[in-house]
Amino acid sequence: MCGIAGELRFGDRPADTDAVRRMLPCLESRGPDGEGLWEHGRIAFGHRRLKIIDLSEKGGQPMTDPELGLTVVFNGCIYNYQQLRDELSKSGYRFFSTSDTEVILKAYHRWGADCVTRFFGMFAFAVAEHDTGTVTLARDRLGIKPIYLAESPGRLRFASTLPALLAAGGVDTTIDKVALQHYMTFHSVVPAPRTILSGIRKLPPATVRVIRADGTTSERVYWEASFTRFEEEQDWADAVREKLRTAVDRRMVADVPVGVLLSGGLDSSLIVALLAEQGQQGLTTFSIGFESGGGESGDEFEYSDLIARKFDTVHHQIRIGKDRFLPAVQRTVAAMSEPMVSHDCIAFNLLSEDVAKHVKVVQSGQGADEIFAGYSWYPPLDGVPRERAVDAYAKEFFDRPHADLARQLNPAWLLDRDVSREFVAESFGRPGATTAVDAALRLDSQVMLVDDPVKRVDNMTMAWGLEARVPFLDHELVELAAACPPELKLAQDGKGVLKEAARGLVPDEVIDRPKGYFPVPGIRHLEGAMLEKVRDALHAPAARERALFRPEYVSELLADPNTARTTLGANQLWQLALLEMWLQDKGI
Repeated sequence: MCGIAGELRFGDRPADTDAVRRMLPCLESRGPDGEGLWEHGRIAFGHRRLKIIDLSEKGGQPMTDPELGLTVVFNGCIYNYQQLRDELSKSGYRFFSTSDTEVILKAYHRWGADCVTRFFGMFAFAVAEHDTGTVTLARDRLGIKPIYLAESPGRLRFASTLPALLAAGGVDTTIDKVALQHYMTFHSVVPAPRTILSGIRKLPPATVRVIRADGTTSERVYWEASFTRFEEEQDWADAVREKLRTAVDRRMVADVPVGVLLSGGLDSSLIVALLAEQGQQGLTTFSIGFESGGGESGDEFEYSDLIARKFDTVHHQIRIGKDRFLPAVQRTVAAMSEPMVSHDCIAFNLLSEDVAKHVKVVQSGQGADEIFAGYSWYPPLDGVPRERAVDAYAKEFFDRPHADLARQLNPAWLLDRDVSREFVAESFGRPGATTAVDAALRLDSQVMLVDDPVKRVDNMTMAWGLEARVPFLDHELVELAAACPPELKLAQDGKGVLKEAARGLVPDEVIDRPKGYFPVPGIRHLEGAMLEKVRDALHAPAARERALFRPEYVSELLADPNTARTTLGANQLWQLALLEMWLQDKGI
C-alpha cells in the first residue's frame, strides 16, 4: 500500500518534476516508509512507500527494470504474486527483489495490459514503456485503490488522492454541477469518472487506460460480475463459505503481522472465525465505541467482546470520548479525497489512528452488504417489474426527490433534469440483470460500494499508514454472489446465504442480531461545539460567496438541526456542512 503520482507531457516538453514533487507530501501518510522520484523525458513518476512485502530497499519505487525498459509505480497488493512469480520464472524472467511490485513489471512485459486479468488483489498502477513513451494506468476490479486524473492541453497528471493533484497546481476547481446533483441525491456518491471538481476525474474501477506519446488514449473495462444464474445446482452456503475461506487466506500474505477490524457484526466476525479455523493464533482485533448521545448508544462492544472471547484474539477496545471526537472531525475531512457524508469516516479515522500503533495491515468486513443484499432498500425491490424498478430504487435510496432541490439549491446550481435518475435508468437498462434486485446490486457494487464504503476505508486507514484488505471484495467471491439467486440473499432479513455460510462458525446471537452500523452519535445528533462547527462552515465567507444552498434552507436546518433527514435517515444539515467543510479545507 502506497501513494503514487505522475505527470505525462505530450509533445516535446519534458515533464514537470517539480509538480510531481509537490504532490508527494500529500501522499506521505499513505507511504511513510520511503519516497522515490523517476523522470524520463516527458514522463515523471513519484511514489511514497508503505513497506508490507519485501521490506528491503530492493522493493522501493518507482521501480525500473532496465532490461525490460519498464518503470512502474504501484499502490495496493497482488495477493497471488508468489504464484505469478513462479510462473514468470519458468518463462525465463529473472527477479531482483521479492516484491509484488516487480511481479507487475514482469507480468506487464509478458502479457501487456491484459496482465490485470491475472492479478488477485487490489491495485492502482502506472507502467511506462521507455522506448515508446506509452503509459498504462490500471485500477482493480472493485475500485479498492484509487487513481485521480487532472488533464489539460498537452498534459495529464495522476495521483492516489485528489488533494495531491491540487497541490501540483493548475487545476480547474469549479464545482461540477452534475456532480453536485449526484451529491445531493445519490446518497452523496459521485459516480466515476466525475468528482465534485470540474478539473479532476477518476479512473473507473476495472478499467485500463493506455496513453500514447502523442496524447491519444484508449480505455477498456476488463471485468464485470455477471448476474446470471448457474445452470447446475449449487449448495450456495457451502460455496460462499469456501470462497470466503480462500479470500481471507489470500489476504494474510504479508511480511508484517495482519490484524482484523472487528465491529461485532456478522461480516467481521466471520472473518475472525475463518482465520481462527485456519489456525491463526494470537490474532489481533480492534473495536471502537463512542459516548452515547441523542438517545443513541455509541458502541457495540457486547458483540465484539463475545467474538474476541470465543476465538481468543488479542483484543483492543478503543473508547472515544468527546475530547478526541471534535478534533478528529477536521482531520477526517482533510483526509477525504472527496466529500463523504458517512459518519463512519470519523470512526474509521479514529480507529485507524489507534490500530496503526499495533499493526500495519488489517482485514475488514466492507462489501458484504452490497454483494449479499444486506441493506434496507433491497427487500422493497423484490418482485418489482423491471419497468418500475428505477422508481422503486429511487424512492428507497435517493436522499430526496429531485423536486426538493429547487428549494434547497440556489438557482445558479440547479439542473433542469434529474441526472441521478438518468444514471440509474441507464444502468438498470443494461442487459445481464434480470430482476430489480439484481439490477440494484449490480449498480451498488460497481458505483455506491466503490465511492462510499470502499473509498471511506481507503482514505481513513491510509491517513495513518494502515493497509486495509477487504476479503468480501475478492472478485471470485463477488462473481459467486452475483450469480446467487436474489431470494437466497434476501432471506433472513438480508444476507441470508451469508448467514447460512456462517452457521456453526459464528455464534447465532451474532448472526441473528439486528443489523448494526458504526454508531457515531456526535454526527447523527448535532449539538454543542459540533453544531457550532457546522454553523461556522455554512456561514463562512467562502460559503457565502459560493452560495450553493438557499439561505432559507440553511437557516431552517440550523434552527432545527436534527429533525430533517434524508430518505435513509442521515442528517441533512451534516450533508450540507460536510461539503462546505471539505471545500474550505481544500482552499476552494
